[in-house]
Amino acid sequence: MRERGFGRWVVAIPMCLLALATIYPMVFTLNVAMKSRREYVLDRFSLADHLTAANIADAWNSSGLGRYTFNSVVVTAGSVALLLLLGSMAGYAFSQLTFRGRKWLFLVCLGALMIPFQVIMVPFFRVLGQIHLLDTHVGLILAYTGQFLPFTIFLMTSFYSRIPAEIVEAARVDGSTTLGVYRRIMLPLGRPALLSVGILNALFCWNDVLISLLVMQSEQHRTLMVGVTALRGQYSDNIPLFAGGVLVAALPVIAIYLFFQRQITDGVTAGSTKG
Repeated sequence: MRERGFGRWVVAIPMCLLALATIYPMVFTLNVAMKSRREYVLDRFSLADHLTAANIADAWNSSGLGRYTFNSVVVTAGSVALLLLLGSMAGYAFSQLTFRGRKWLFLVCLGALMIPFQVIMVPFFRVLGQIHLLDTHVGLILAYTGQFLPFTIFLMTSFYSRIPAEIVEAARVDGSTTLGVYRRIMLPLGRPALLSVGILNALFCWNDVLISLLVMQSEQHRTLMVGVTALRGQYSDNIPLFAGGVLVAALPVIAIYLFFQRQITDGVTAGSTKG
């Protein structure tokens, strides 16, 4: 009984330290955003004397964060929609259909998961330039789709593999086509997986800086995360204002985590039970 109690502490103490290391930067940023510039210079670690959202409002009004937010929403929504469409169709094909080369194609998709973006960055940039899609929303949507599609296919294939083949066969006997089975059976049954994968991909696209920085070269087409990163140089002498901009960028992500915790966990573990 004593060993069991000791074992609990061995697990609990590192987890508490990890939680503290995660929560403290968010609390520190929130506190700094609520301070005046003078308060921060006098003591950056003290609590704010008066809670105010002036820095957040100033960051929003004076730094173009509204335009950057619009760009992020457009790119994230377009990327997630395309990823879910292509990922669900590919997952259905790899899990339920029989065709020549299916296993090899699936292995190619899995292999793409192992390739870091930095390895393909130069040819990727040249191809987008040659088809005149640099610095466009469409170009960034296609870039995100190519980067995150293998992950989406992997999770959707794992989920659709759990659906009994008898359901598909029964639909075929009733006269349904391959596309009809996908539309009438796979999409409705795959809603939980589609929701989880959609949330994860939305977080990936929203938080990305590297790909967006490479594709979107003009200031007016920057996404929110790239815009906030640029604020660090613009407001290096006004950290509370910069912290206000960071909060604007982080609030949607925090809201998604709070409202969709279970779906995010399901999405992360979807591929661990059956490949």
